Amino acid sequence: MEPAQSGLRAIPRGVWVLGLVSLLMDVSSEMIHALLPIYLVVVLGTSALTVGFIEGIAEAAALITRIFSGALSDWLGRRKLLAAIGYGLAAFTKPIFPLANSVGWLVAARFIDRVGKGIRGAPRDALVADLTPAPLRGASFGLRQALDTVGAFLGPLIAIALMMLTGDNFTLVFWVAVIPAFASLGLIVFGVGDAPRTQVENGAKRLHWRDAKNLSAAFWAVVAAGTLLTLARFSEAFLLLRAQNVGLGAALIPSILVVMNIAYAFSAYPAGAASDRIGRNGVMVAGIALLMIADLLLAAATSLPLVFIGTIVWGLHMGFTQGLIATLIADTAPADLRGTAFGLFNLAAGIATLLSSVIAGVLWDVGGPAMTFIAGAVFAGVALAAFIGLARWQIARSHGMDRGAA
Repeated sequence: MEPAQSGLRAIPRGVWVLGLVSLLMDVSSEMIHALLPIYLVVVLGTSALTVGFIEGIAEAAALITRIFSGALSDWLGRRKLLAAIGYGLAAFTKPIFPLANSVGWLVAARFIDRVGKGIRGAPRDALVADLTPAPLRGASFGLRQALDTVGAFLGPLIAIALMMLTGDNFTLVFWVAVIPAFASLGLIVFGVGDAPRTQVENGAKRLHWRDAKNLSAAFWAVVAAGTLLTLARFSEAFLLLRAQNVGLGAALIPSILVVMNIAYAFSAYPAGAASDRIGRNGVMVAGIALLMIADLLLAAATSLPLVFIGTIVWGLHMGFTQGLIATLIADTAPADLRGTAFGLFNLAAGIATLLSSVIAGVLWDVGGPAMTFIAGAVFAGVALAAFIGLARWQIARSHGMDRGAA
């Protein structure tokens, strides 16, 4: 236990605060998002197609803004400012949900909320990298991811409890969700500062897309391998459908996400810390292997216990890989282009997420759940081969540089 405690104490205060900012905003967002589809259909009488349209608009907004916010944070040298704007947009949209009496207002709220998410993601990750010494980078990204994921399972739990206590009072739950959102905004405004090296020294610096040419081949290799992994991991909505498929009651369906996020939260920091000690590649390969195992378990599942085991393994995969991908981006990008680097990767990963979920949906309709998860295992195998190839290329490149120096 002592080494882990020492490692946590060594992580910069700013990273802890950013993790708590993420936790609070995730509590707020998940309280609303866990209930919003039901609210739209049951209370406002919309169709499932409308729900899909709203989510599509929201994700498109996040995709478009991700790349711009990262590059802008490099140009301004003000990571915190852009991250705070993103969290602020999300916070100020939260009261719209309990006040809305039409679908149009909810579409606007979800759109602005996702724009906020797109704005804050890349600058926040770049700020974590700026604040953290290289030997602690994996642990720092793992900690931030773990705290974020704690919020992802606390939010639905709080929503379920409040719905039970208030007799399914959606409006009251949405109002309660406003509180952690504004607490998150206050925390980033007053509790976090920019790292000194992100400040712009020369006002003549201009923003150019050609700056992306300064990103290394190692960075683009990480983007390619990470995008393949994202393509292999489709939406968690299919975990919910699988649980329903084998007989889990509708009221308990959110427990799947709770279980997954608990496994995710408790594995993210140890995996990140391990990558600092033993190297990134071994931890990443183990994480992708966990995804393959989860897919095969879920493909074969004929009972709820096996679905829950597969879901736990899926969550462990997330803990092993998601913070680590961010770490690899930070490792391979120049300090003054980290925002651009995270924006580019987030854009590629977002497109891959949309594609993977469409593919999974088609496979589900054509061949059923087993075909969907078997295909996921195959895609994961391709991603595993890509990361093994990346590791070998890095080793060969390192040896070539050593020989050149000699």
